[in-house]
Amino acid sequence: MPTPKKGPRLGGSPSHQRKILSNLAAQLIEHGAIKTTDAKAKTLRPFVEKMITKAKSGTLHDRRQVMRHIPNKKVVNYLFEDLAEKFENRPGGYTRIVKLENRTGDNAPMSQISLVLEETVSAEATRATRAAASKKAAEQAAAEEAAPEATEATENAEATEAEVNEEAVEESEAQNKAAEAEEKAADK
Repeated sequence: MPTPKKGPRLGGSPSHQRKILSNLAAQLIEHGAIKTTDAKAKTLRPFVEKMITKAKSGTLHDRRQVMRHIPNKKVVNYLFEDLAEKFENRPGGYTRIVKLENRTGDNAPMSQISLVLEETVSAEATRATRAAASKKAAEQAAAEEAAPEATEATENAEATEAEVNEEAVEESEAQNKAAEAEEKAADK
């Protein structure tokens, strides 16, 4: 038999604590962030993170395991279909607890527990490298498409240069012949 939790439970009995955690988890998944007491937030964190880890694998067995703890089909469907994709690149640490001011009335310490939906730095880095690689590939493809046009243009340019050079050589030969004819004429 498992050793029971030491100290007081949330709500007094084990069944009441399970119901409290189930409802808190459903509200957290549905709304993205909730305000609750520190004790409930600290107890809720590992509970929700295990549910998100199961949702990331997405198998039918995991879905049934989560439904056993959170018996709300809409919330479980949202967890498996939408949130699991957002946490795909995150290896853990799906929730964040932020301390708030004490509650008025009974001065209970309050916290806000929320889902961390921002991408990790490594995920952003891999996305940036993929974007850079795709940009580089696009530039190379554009360069390859422009290369045949450029080679045709250079061939055309070379052909015109060759024609211009031939004309220049012919002109210079004609000038040389004319100069030689003038020298012969001047010598006679």
